[in-house]
Amino acid sequence: MPTEVQEETLTLEEILASLKEMHRLILWNDDVNSFEHVIYCMMKYLDYSETQAEKIAWKVHNEGKCAVLEGSFTEMEVYRKILQQEGLTVSVD
Repeated sequence: MPTEVQEETLTLEEILASLKEMHRLILWNDDVNSFEHVIYCMMKYLDYSETQAEKIAWKVHNEGKCAVLEGSFTEMEVYRKILQQEGLTVSVD
């Protein structure tokens, strides 16, 4: 008795979406950077409003870290390098 095989067709977009694992860019508290510098960097490089950037700075200060961006590993690495060049302590999770 022959085995029936059902074929499933996926679009390229569906395949790429399933391969794209999400990563987070984590901003860590340090004793080097001022609130003003953190806020400036969040606004300049991650396009946060001043209010949003202030909330991030306070969260990092109070909790030790904050996820500031989510996306592909490659994208997070680009932003990690940019923010590290600005002196911020960041990692990709």
